[in-house]
Amino acid sequence: MSSIPFFGWEAFYDEDPHLQANQEAKSGRHYTMYHGTSVQVARQIIKNGFRQSSDGMLGPGVYVSRDQKKAERYPLRSPPTDRVVLKLSVDCGKVKKIDKDNHPLQKTWHSQGYDTAWVPPNCGMKAVPSGLEEDCVFDPARIEVTDIALAPNTTILTELKQLIAQNQKSPSQLNTSGTCTVCKLKLGPAHTVQPCWGCGETICALMIKHKCDPY
Repeated sequence: MSSIPFFGWEAFYDEDPHLQANQEAKSGRHYTMYHGTSVQVARQIIKNGFRQSSDGMLGPGVYVSRDQKKAERYPLRSPPTDRVVLKLSVDCGKVKKIDKDNHPLQKTWHSQGYDTAWVPPNCGMKAVPSGLEEDCVFDPARIEVTDIALAPNTTILTELKQLIAQNQKSPSQLNTSGTCTVCKLKLGPAHTVQPCWGCGETICALMIKHKCDPY
């Protein structure tokens, strides 16, 4: 049997996780989402991470949305001068769709093995009069703040962005298990790396590009 020389590859990945809010959320995906809060609480979230609420329409968890307009409404009793919208990267895990009032799993979905509850837009639930998409993520560790989508003014915007940058200088405890040290992608569990059988360089099969000349 003759051997075939290996010269490498070049791949292209669609890494945009920001599906529109009206597209169905799927299990095992990372999504760009948003969370509305006050200025002071935004500071605490960036520094210390999210905390799970004790209850809510979908039970305990962190309430977020792929629709920025939904997040901009919160906190409901706060003036626009005290509202911040955090941009997030969310590992949804296993997703359960809750699309009607008094759904049998409306508050117990996590006990049935789900990580995120998803309320589709315009599904008719009286508990969501805005008709805008909403999600509840049970484990705060699945959520990472990546940017500021909205701030009251440029001073606060700059301050919060600097806090995010400072927080990202140290190794994050979020999503690190899914980051490959070779290809740098966050696609599920850690990837297997090995020496290239042509040039001997350490490679990962999910690297965007690798080129070698074994001869």
